[in-house]
Amino acid sequence: MTASRVLRGKGEASIGTRDRVHKAAAEVGYVPNRIAGSLSSRSVNLVGVVIPSISSFVFAEVLTGISQVLKSTPLQPVFGVSDYDLDTEEKVIREMLSWQPKGLVVAGLEHTDAARKMMANAGIPIVEIMDLDGEPVDMNVGLSHFRAGYETGREILKRGYSRLGFIGTKMPLDFRAAKRFDGFVKALDESGVRLQDIEKYSGSSSVLLGRQLTGQMLERSPDLDVIYYSSDTMSCGGLMHCIMNNISVPDQLALAGFNGLDLRYGMPKLTATMNAYRFEIGKKAASLILEHMTPDYSPVRQVVEYTPDLEIGDTL
Repeated sequence: MTASRVLRGKGEASIGTRDRVHKAAAEVGYVPNRIAGSLSSRSVNLVGVVIPSISSFVFAEVLTGISQVLKSTPLQPVFGVSDYDLDTEEKVIREMLSWQPKGLVVAGLEHTDAARKMMANAGIPIVEIMDLDGEPVDMNVGLSHFRAGYETGREILKRGYSRLGFIGTKMPLDFRAAKRFDGFVKALDESGVRLQDIEKYSGSSSVLLGRQLTGQMLERSPDLDVIYYSSDTMSCGGLMHCIMNNISVPDQLALAGFNGLDLRYGMPKLTATMNAYRFEIGKKAASLILEHMTPDYSPVRQVVEYTPDLEIGDTL
């Protein structure tokens, strides 16, 4: 009864008692069922989706893919935002699971221990998306970001570039961007090449920020012949800096990004990128939940891998 009062936030309990109850709940991955007393089915027709950001084109396309699959079913997607913070993600996952949804989609493979335990004990299909470089709780749909960075690095070196810079955002909180950077550096190391300049910015991506950081980097390192960006948004900003400052692309400076965003098609030149299959990943995640949604669900440990394609465009 004491534990119930603490977890429901009802009644009185000492601070020490509340702390012990919450610690025990985190250790066993306990999630309160907020609808157990009101719905005989003890479930709702919802699919929880946890993403890092709603301001990014990337996750908007993921949500679109999920919604397209679910729109012909009784299920409705509901989403929460972690803002690239694992403690916030844990709270969002706990709240999502407390409503006993039919399934849960979570971006990324890095979570707190408590979040992993909650998902492992949920008894519903769990699909971690976007990334394959790690150990999934259950089902996993995405691509290897380490491989994406590695393949980009190899292609850049194959084209004869040797004076390289890197500009990334949400670093180090964006684990997928960090893995691309690690893969990129691995490719360079294998050829005995070192990055000449690195900018790891903690804020979010934008075209304006890409333009500003490109300008700052070129002031420090004017002899660079290529810059690799953590996102297409940033590389498009880099392209705008070059155009505004009469820097010929790719003759004087080559540019490459990641994600395959449609934004690139509105630029004066089509920037080099890798397609991250965001829409397709969202669709597949929703399809897997529909396929494996059963009352007595147990994890199926299924992995679906997408291979990113390098698109050279006009800037590499």
